[in-house]
Amino acid sequence: MIAMQYNFLLPADYDMAIIDRRIREKGPLLDNLPGLKFKAYLTARKDDAIIGSRQNLYSPFYVWHEEEGLSDFVCGPGFLALTENFGRPQVNTWIAWYTGTSADIRRAKFATREVVAIDAETSLAELRAHETEAAAQALSNGEALASVAAFEPTHWTLVRFRLLAEPPKDPARPGVQAYDVGHLSLPGIA
Repeated sequence: MIAMQYNFLLPADYDMAIIDRRIREKGPLLDNLPGLKFKAYLTARKDDAIIGSRQNLYSPFYVWHEEEGLSDFVCGPGFLALTENFGRPQVNTWIAWYTGTSADIRRAKFATREVVAIDAETSLAELRAHETEAAAQALSNGEALASVAAFEPTHWTLVRFRLLAEPPKDPARPGVQAYDVGHLSLPGIA
């Protein structure tokens, strides 16, 4: 599986209602999209008291079953329309070590994403085992409704992504970006 995210940093005075409307209108179009495990439509608002963001962001996060789904989407008309409105973003991708979802994933209202540099001296096998276990535990203990641990070997980073029913406990922790979830595109939505 492949995790993917792009970010649009929006001006401090940007009317985020425009993004909320876009999510309401466009979000359901990806429900049941072949190859997609889930897409979380994520936003963060500058000075939001609950999630503690310092910026206005629109930052969808995807998990694809295989690269063909990602490629079809990025080369397709939906992504083209997005780039015509906001410009072509840098698309970050990570190879998944763990991508678990709970039966209650539709209750997700918040998300966190942490990107961490992987030190050159780190054992990748040990890191993979540790991150896989931590991601699975976040799901099994009810902390998260979806939990992803993944890495990319170009810049050597790992990503920890969680979908949550409740606001994150420490959204201002260094290196963590918290979000509101505007919509989830999933398989099996009628």
